[in-house]
Amino acid sequence: MSKLAFGPLIFFAIAFALSLYFTFAAVQGDFGLFRRAEILAEAADLRAQLEAARTEVAQMENLTRRLSDNYLDLDLLDERARHVLGMVRADEIVIR
Repeated sequence: MSKLAFGPLIFFAIAFALSLYFTFAAVQGDFGLFRRAEILAEAADLRAQLEAARTEVAQMENLTRRLSDNYLDLDLLDERARHVLGMVRADEIVIR
């Protein structure tokens, strides 16, 4: 009769252990809830980086257009030439 009493006990012990394992895997496993939260946070960070890159590209496109043959911004050309060549006009004062 003692053999009959251990059968259900072993069954429920194994079932409980498996349910603990699957619960742990669902929360902290490679595809668990914590990993999902990490992925969502990383995706938000990458979206912010993408938006910053798009803004920088738009600024570069604007500068490129302003220095193109079709539309020449003389003030921008003057500023870039001074910056690259490191020169100033005789009537300017340089403060460093």
